[in-house]
Amino acid sequence: MHNESVQALAGALAQGTVSSVELTELFLARIAAEKDLNAFISVDPEVSLAQARAADRIRAAGRATPLTGIPIAHKDIFVTREFRSTAGSRMLENYRSPFDATVVEKLGLGPQGAGMVTLGKANCDEFAMGSSNENSFFGPVKNPWDRRAISGGTSGGSAALVAARLAPAATGTDTGGSIRQPAAMCGVTGIKPTYGRVSRWGMIAFASSLDQAGVLARSAADCALVLNFMAGFDPRDSTSIERVAEDYSRELALPLAGLRIGLPKEYYGEGVSPDVASAVEAALREYEKAGAKLVDIELPRTELSIPAYYVIAPAEASSNLSRFDGVRYGHRTAEYGDLLEMYERTRAEGFGWEVKRRILVGAYVLSHGYYDAYYLKAQRIRRLIAEDFQTAFRDCDVIATPVAPSVAWDIGEKVDDPVANYLADIFTLSVSLAGLPGLSLPCGFGRQGRPVGLQLIGNYFGEARLLGAAHQFQQASDWHMRAPTDLHGA
Repeated sequence: MHNESVQALAGALAQGTVSSVELTELFLARIAAEKDLNAFISVDPEVSLAQARAADRIRAAGRATPLTGIPIAHKDIFVTREFRSTAGSRMLENYRSPFDATVVEKLGLGPQGAGMVTLGKANCDEFAMGSSNENSFFGPVKNPWDRRAISGGTSGGSAALVAARLAPAATGTDTGGSIRQPAAMCGVTGIKPTYGRVSRWGMIAFASSLDQAGVLARSAADCALVLNFMAGFDPRDSTSIERVAEDYSRELALPLAGLRIGLPKEYYGEGVSPDVASAVEAALREYEKAGAKLVDIELPRTELSIPAYYVIAPAEASSNLSRFDGVRYGHRTAEYGDLLEMYERTRAEGFGWEVKRRILVGAYVLSHGYYDAYYLKAQRIRRLIAEDFQTAFRDCDVIATPVAPSVAWDIGEKVDDPVANYLADIFTLSVSLAGLPGLSLPCGFGRQGRPVGLQLIGNYFGEARLLGAAHQFQQASDWHMRAPTDLHGA
C-alpha cells in the first residue's frame, strides 16, 4: 500500500479494504526503518494512531472527505499543537505551539478539516533558509535516490519522505524555490501556488512577501486533490487572497493539443548541465508529440533575480527573526549578566551560520544610507521581473524551464561556498519574486542516477492549468512512478 497514490488510498479507504489505523501503522513502520534518511524531526506514534482512530470513526459515521484517514507529513515550519515546532533551529528546539497553523487545520481532523492524519514533522533548513537542507540544526536530509546526495532545500525532508514512500504527501513552503527544487532533486511532484492562495497564518516566517505554502506528492493529480483542501481565504492572514473556491483538478483531463509552452532563452543557455538539459529537452519533445506548441520567449531580467532576491529576502528575515530574543519563547542562554548580553548570547547560540549570515545582510541593506541603494532598488527590479512574465504570457499559456542547473550534489560539496548554493536557485527565484505559481515534475535522471525536474510556470491563479499540463505528461510517462530501490522493504 505504501506505493499507492493519494487517490488510490482514498479509494481503498472509501471501499473499506483498509483502515486509517492500518495505513498509519504501515507508514510509521517505514519511517522507523528509514531513520537514517533524517527526513523527520518529530514523530509521535501515539498521536498519529489516535488521529487515525478518530479518522476511522469519522468515516464510519459517514462524514468523511476524500482525504479522511490518509497520512501526511508537515514541514516543520508550520506550527502544531501535538508535535513540537522547531523550524529546524536550535532556537525552537523544544517549542510547543498553543495552536495549529491554518494549513494544518485545513488538512486535519477538525470540524472544517479534510481529516488527514499527521505522521510527524519533516526536517527542513533552519527557518527555511538554504538550498540543500544541510542547514538544519538536526542535520542534513539524505536523498533516498543516493544517500551521498543532498535532498534539496528547504523542504528537503518533505521531498525525501515522499520519494522514499514514508508518506503519500507532505506540505512544504517555497520562498525562492524551496518546494520545486527539492521536488526535482528527489523525483517527486511539488507545486508552489500563487502568492496568497494558501494561508501563511501559523507558518514561521522567513520572508513574508515571498513565503508560500504548497504540497509535494507523487503526482500532479495527488497535488491537486490535497490543494483543494489546503487553499482558500483566511481572514487571519493579511496576505491571503479572497477568491471563489476552485477545483484544482478540473483541468486534469484537458488535452495538450494547442497548449502554448513558452521556452525562455535565458534558461537554456550556458550553466545548465548536459544531463539536465537532455532530460528537459526529452520532456519537451513529449509535450510536442501530445500536440503542445513550443514558443520561444524572453525573460530578460532573469539574471537579476538572484541579487534582487538576496536583498529582499534577508531584509525581511532580519525583521521577522528579531522576535527570537530569549524573552518570550524558544532558546535562552544559560549565563548572562544583563538584558543586552542575554539577547546577544541567546541569538548567537540559537541561530546557525546561514541564518546569521542572512540577518547580517538584511540588517545592512535596511540600514540608514543603504535602504535606497539596495532595498528599494531590489523592489523596483522585482516589479520589472513581474512585468517580463506578463509580457511573455501574451505569447504562451505556460512556461517550461529546468528547475535547477544540475542534479543534486553531494552533501558537503558546497557547504563552504554559499554563493554556489544561491546560484542553484537561478531558475526558481524569479517565479517567487513575481508571486506566480510554479510546479516541478519528474522528467528523467541525470548523472549518478539522480532525478531531474521540469518546471512549469503559470500566470496568476493558473494552478489548475499547470496541474493539468503536468498530469497529461504523467499519463504518458512513468518518471513519477519510479521509486528508489535502496530502501528497507522497498
